[in-house]
Order: sequence, then structure tokens, then C-alpha cells
Amino acid sequence: MHQTEIITEPGQPTVEIRREFDAPRELVFRAHVDPALLPRWLGPRRLTTRIDRLEARDGGRWRFVHVEEDGTEYGFRGVYHGEPTVEGIIQTWEYEGAPGAVSLEYATFTEVDGRTLLRNFAVYRSVAERDALVASGMADGVEQGMERLTELLAAGASVG
Repeated sequence: MHQTEIITEPGQPTVEIRREFDAPRELVFRAHVDPALLPRWLGPRRLTTRIDRLEARDGGRWRFVHVEEDGTEYGFRGVYHGEPTVEGIIQTWEYEGAPGAVSLEYATFTEVDGRTLLRNFAVYRSVAERDALVASGMADGVEQGMERLTELLAAGASVG
């Protein structure tokens, strides 16, 4: 079983997430940009994810909502910068509950022997914004999402 690494350097407004998957990078990439796949893995298990918009292209916008069982919603949005490809995805990321606290994220998909290393690097406006995200339980949500993505990729045939 692969572990998720979440790296926060003291004094730096960044977060790096690393996870290896037993799947080709084309499939790992597709799980990030396919509106039928993304809600099947993104976020904590207790939440349902609804995709309102997913325009995986340069300048395209995206918006998704995590929904609690009681109906409480948490919206997120952003814009793609450059064409998303298996080489990488660059996008902004904003939680609508904290308007203006926007991060810039870059995800890469590196394949070696049929396995893919996903690296997601995010830059925040300040260490305080980064720390607030970490304090919100981000690590638990990321870990659950990565576990769900592992399960989805293991189902390979039903994804293709």
C-alpha cells in the first residue's frame, strides 16, 4: 500500500502532496479531468461531490461542491492555466468560504514501469493561509481522497 506524503516546509507558503499509484499515468490524469470520474474520488468519504463545471482546457473554469449528509455545501472553484495534459495540470484553487484565498497548483504525473507518481504542489499567498488550510483538516481529506483514487484506479476496467 502506498502512503500519501504531505510536505509543509516551515516558513514557506507551500504544500506538496505525493502519492504513487499502481496505474498508468494516462488513467491517473484522466481521473483528474473527467467529470464522471472526479466525483468518485475527490475529498473525504463522508461527503458527496457534485461537479457544476469542468472545462479541462486552457482558460477553462471548474467548480465542484462537497455536500454533507445534512445538505451543507462547500464550494470550490478555479481556472486552468495552459492545456491540461498527462505532463501536468496548472490551475488556481479557491474555497468559496474564504474568498480571495487562492492558491496556484501544479500537478505532475510521472510513470515508471506502469506505476504513476502524482505530485501536487500548491503555493498560497502567505504561510498563514497555508497554515489555516492545514488546520482545517486538509490532511485527512487529502488522505481519504487518495485512498478513494487508489480504489478507483484498481477498478481499472470500470474506469475505462
